[in-house]
Amino acid sequence: MRWAPLDHPEGMTNQPAIQLTDLTRDFGRRGGTSERVRAVDGVDLTIQPGEVVALLGPNGAGKTTTIDLLLGLIAPSSGSAGLFGDEPVRAVERGRVAAVMQTGGLLPRLTVGETLELVADLHGRLPDVPEVARRAGVDGILRRRVVKCSGGQQQRLRFALALLPDPDLLVLDEPTAGMDVSGRRAFWAAIRDDLARRPDRTVLFATHYLAEADEMADRIVLMSGGRIVADDTPAGIKATALARRVRAEVGPEVDEALRALPGVLELTRLGRTLDIRTTDSDALARHLFAHTNACDVEIAAEALDDAVVALTSGGSR
Repeated sequence: MRWAPLDHPEGMTNQPAIQLTDLTRDFGRRGGTSERVRAVDGVDLTIQPGEVVALLGPNGAGKTTTIDLLLGLIAPSSGSAGLFGDEPVRAVERGRVAAVMQTGGLLPRLTVGETLELVADLHGRLPDVPEVARRAGVDGILRRRVVKCSGGQQQRLRFALALLPDPDLLVLDEPTAGMDVSGRRAFWAAIRDDLARRPDRTVLFATHYLAEADEMADRIVLMSGGRIVADDTPAGIKATALARRVRAEVGPEVDEALRALPGVLELTRLGRTLDIRTTDSDALARHLFAHTNACDVEIAAEALDDAVVALTSGGSR
């Protein structure tokens, strides 16, 4: 059986790539009680074609369940999920959607080349195998059995398989989990090259490596407790945390006075270097210049990981 070739039916070209409306998903029972666990709780999300969106949140936030719902791997308890105006399963069958999941999906006894040829034949894209293998960085290991591939090599193979139908939407669930630093860099370099080739491709990726989201995403959707708690650009997410870091060289005699200033959230000292987290960096800087002998004063936005912790600390369950 061959998969349907990629096409763009009339009336679908202007639809959102992803449209989730009041989406919920309940699982099982909790500890022998009648209470069901709600993993996704009323998610509304619209992602337009060509956007690169990072899905962030702590463990148990609902990220993977949301991805499973939008791919049609599980059914929602209520609400709806649509991809390009179509049902998820239908969009996947038509080749408009492909995914790179954390684990599974590979036959260990096949070689990398045999795996690519098998899936390419299902899509009717056998001639594309050499080019896709090169773009995904697996062209040098085509004769290696999958079982002999490292975790990073297997993830790049999954990426190659996802590229074969030339999808309009690419979904990545923790694609670099278990990779070393060089492997993660190589993977995202391949993604950037692919986006340069297909700037209209939509990418949704979940990751625990916040630097990846900061560098790659146009937009960050932050989940906690099954809900979306923030949706903005990386810079906007950092600004939403409403805090900045002020560093200065100054003696310890000023510490107590600085702690008492409005907006000061945290003060850390290492020798003469003072690191202060505050919601009013302008007032703090004015105080340092007017009332202390501070020097080398620096003001910086919060790191993305600080913003994520601040925004999700009250929502996990």
